[in-house]
Amino acid sequence: MAKTVADVMTSNPISVAPDTVLKDAIQLMADNHVGGLPVINADNHLVGILSESDLMWQTTGVDMPAYIMLLDSVIYLKNPTQYNQELHKALGQLVKDVMTDHVVTIAPDKSLREAAHLMHDKQVRRLPVVDGDQQVVGILTRGDIVREMANSYA
Repeated sequence: MAKTVADVMTSNPISVAPDTVLKDAIQLMADNHVGGLPVINADNHLVGILSESDLMWQTTGVDMPAYIMLLDSVIYLKNPTQYNQELHKALGQLVKDVMTDHVVTIAPDKSLREAAHLMHDKQVRRLPVVDGDQQVVGILTRGDIVREMANSYA
């Protein structure tokens, strides 16, 4: 019988609240050797995910968007809204300032095959596993899938 997400996921993953101080979340990730944390609100609903990618803005900073001046007007050559979002992430002090709020999730009863397709198609490294009430019951990473592949060959 094919394995499901529930068979392979890490149950009850470490998570943070949106108002968690960013340095505390970073320390939690480092101490537990994880590359991402589900962000859970007071009702235990998933509201985002904090990943290593989200944290890169803290180190790299943001480059000013290219622009030209024409008759005392500034014309941006790139979308200034994207610059504002990147700046917000670079200067953020709380998890909610830098987290990704559009999270790709999966249900625990889905097959590993479906999960792998979803991760590949959406180019994500981890999937929070949520029940029907949008409460996090686990997390599935690419590494979990690879370990399961290795176990099936053994």
